[in-house]
Amino acid sequence: MSEKDEGAYRTISEAGSETDLPAHVLRFWESRFSQLRPLKRAGGRRLYRPQDITLILGLKHLLYEEGYTIKGAQKYLKEHGVSELATLVAGGGTSAGASAESVPADDVEAPLFAHTPSPQAHAFVTSIDPERAARLAGLVKRLKEARAVLSAVRGPV
Repeated sequence: MSEKDEGAYRTISEAGSETDLPAHVLRFWESRFSQLRPLKRAGGRRLYRPQDITLILGLKHLLYEEGYTIKGAQKYLKEHGVSELATLVAGGGTSAGASAESVPADDVEAPLFAHTPSPQAHAFVTSIDPERAARLAGLVKRLKEARAVLSAVRGPV
């Protein structure tokens, strides 16, 4: 199969291949982000425009690489707009408007076990405020203590 023109519309499977996301994720994101509205043909077949693909890549960057939650990404889009997100994707990194400080810390927490953090996620971790860092360090210490207790009870594996 030949490559489509850059301006051509994509089916959901083509959009998924191009963005490296499964179709069910694209459908879910449509329900959570009002800005993502592919054209729908008779029978409900989705056609993604180039700007939809750019938006998907931007959302993927925010959610998977920057560690935003859905709520945090929604807030980012509301405050900065789709064009800023497109600039962010084109630049390949965090812009000044996309810093972790622009969204409350509760909104940018990555869900546990959602994905393996990328090297870009390190930028988020280093921007955490000292009070939150101290709380997290305390939690880590308590978890290590709990692990030691469990290991002592369970014995060698």
